[in-house]
Amino acid sequence: MEQKNALGRRKAAVARVYLSAGTGMIEINDRTLDVFFKEDALRYIVNQPFAVTKTEGQFDVKVTVAGGGIKGQAEAIRLGIARALSDLDREAYRPALKAEGFLTRDAREVERKKPGQPGARARFQFSKR
Repeated sequence: MEQKNALGRRKAAVARVYLSAGTGMIEINDRTLDVFFKEDALRYIVNQPFAVTKTEGQFDVKVTVAGGGIKGQAEAIRLGIARALSDLDREAYRPALKAEGFLTRDAREVERKKPGQPGARARFQFSKR
């Protein structure tokens, strides 16, 4: 099997995912998954596409991720892995991934701060007198 690559984005994070046949090794920015993501919840997010398609331990994943925070990076990697799996075998993997919502890019972004107020939606307290 040749190498499949895909792009995953979430908030400000961008992940380039390279998927190839292997033993289940996940390498992120030249570090293992356990070293890069210390929390179990983030490792779970990254492994969700493999769990849904029942392909744990069948593919090696190499990822370069930049921008955003750790949660956004984990979700960007999840989208990249799901897209690569879908590209690999559309009939087998795509329906399960689509049903879980892993092929949809989460478009929610931080709203910008507006001038003359303390935040995006917050206003300074109004004083009548």
